[in-house]
Amino acid sequence: MLSLLIFIPLLGSLLVVLLPDSQKNVYKWITLAVCSLELLVCGAIYLAFDPALADYQLLERVDWITLPLGSLGVVSIDYLVGIDGISLPMVLLSGVVMLVGAISSWTIDKRLKAYHALYLLLTATIIGCFIALDFFLFFLFFEFMLLPMYFLIGLWGGPRREYASIKFFLYTLAGSVLILLVMISLYLSVMDPVETAINIGLIGDRSEATDTIIRQVQFLLADYKIQSQQLVHTFDLRYMAHGSNYLPNSFLGPTGERIVFGIPTRMLAFLCVFLGFAIKLPVVPFHTWLPDAHVEAPTPVSVVLAGVLLKIGGYGFLRIGWGLFPDGAAEYALLLAGLGVISIVYGGFNALAQSDLKKMIAYSSVSHMGFVLLGIASLTSEGVNGAVYQMASHGVLSAMLFLLTGVIYDRTHDRRIDNYRGLASAMPSYTALTAIAFFASLGLPGFSGFVGELFTLMGSFQSLWLPGWMTALATLGIILAAAYFLWTLQRMFFGPLWSRTETAGQLTDLDTRERLMLIPLAALALLLGLFPNLLFNLTNSTVAEWIQRFSVE
Repeated sequence: MLSLLIFIPLLGSLLVVLLPDSQKNVYKWITLAVCSLELLVCGAIYLAFDPALADYQLLERVDWITLPLGSLGVVSIDYLVGIDGISLPMVLLSGVVMLVGAISSWTIDKRLKAYHALYLLLTATIIGCFIALDFFLFFLFFEFMLLPMYFLIGLWGGPRREYASIKFFLYTLAGSVLILLVMISLYLSVMDPVETAINIGLIGDRSEATDTIIRQVQFLLADYKIQSQQLVHTFDLRYMAHGSNYLPNSFLGPTGERIVFGIPTRMLAFLCVFLGFAIKLPVVPFHTWLPDAHVEAPTPVSVVLAGVLLKIGGYGFLRIGWGLFPDGAAEYALLLAGLGVISIVYGGFNALAQSDLKKMIAYSSVSHMGFVLLGIASLTSEGVNGAVYQMASHGVLSAMLFLLTGVIYDRTHDRRIDNYRGLASAMPSYTALTAIAFFASLGLPGFSGFVGELFTLMGSFQSLWLPGWMTALATLGIILAAAYFLWTLQRMFFGPLWSRTETAGQLTDLDTRERLMLIPLAALALLLGLFPNLLFNLTNSTVAEWIQRFSVE
């Protein structure tokens, strides 16, 4: 089922490319059908998932590349996918947001073949990032994701689309280089105990592998009894997470004491991974690409960018940074939390100062994603559960906010907040859904935004690594969110109807397509707010096991 999530949109993209140009109206139907099928597969995966198990489930593994390199050992790259309680919420979020983005894409009216082919390619690469368990495969999806997003912004964006798309590409590519360096270093430091056992003749194939065999290989490795040419190196994240699979005195071994630039190599690797994913999250001061990308991107691309793409930064750091370098996470917990708090406050103040509705929502994303980093840095069960919940909640709410911005922009081609008054009288349904999105985003109890922020703050307050004043300062973000959302609501929707544009008298309320996008997102935000265990039941077992395995006292 997991492979279907990757190959269905890839096949859909190929089908769009192969269809003749005369079939323009078919493209959007193919995209809608593919994304609907993706959501159905996500639902089947949700039903097949056992939340009581902390380990990876629905694993699929195929040997991909095996290359003997003599004294350097054997290169082994697998097609390996699987999910656990951390990745499943992100997969479900992707299914929802990509379908909503597909419906929103019906307003695109130029270069339809290229647009829908790139959109489906983006869908495959995004979901691939969340289910890949081979570091090389993850990195492949992570890099390929840049291409469709670059073109979607650069070809269908606003007046400064070339600048925004190039800035997005260069920022993310710079982070990818840091992640690539760490990936290669990890690969050279880690062995695959099962393939190595086959290589040295302990077992005949993978089906004969047992925990006893794996431990035996690990003991042989620790005693220097395995020759280098017999070692099978691996990109498997499951093996990278266990110190017994690291070569003695390897560059990133947990017991190694190598120093580079005055910093232990594992700490340096952790910082590189953090910087790589901090750009995508985004964390201040690596956030400057985000407002430009959002402002210039078309509405469907903004929905995907805020709803799902930013979450790859948080998920990647949690899976790879915190998962593979728990010692680094503990060592730099204060630094990470400090950057999270700065993002919360700085993003909030910047959102308060914006006159462009889209840019205000973009800076609110910087602020709200700061809570994700704060929760992860707490190294507590409440904080990490809250961080995953906050990513899912923000994905739903930010998608809704950018859709609402697109609705008013489609009618007037104007996003300035101070160019509108009294929209409630002309657009009552639009006003009601905007109010729901604003109140949910500012953390009103009963909506998902409240639960995510509450648990990240609880986790950071209880953390042994973080001072209490840092949590208190983070709560300023909630006050700022109330300020910029309520002020925007008051200025745009109340009072006599007025608009600076010439189409003020032609403002119409939501049509059927727009309601079809917005009402389910509003209902989902309310559902998750009233029944948070819908997500916590998925994440709790995995996070509890991670805390026990990786936290450093």
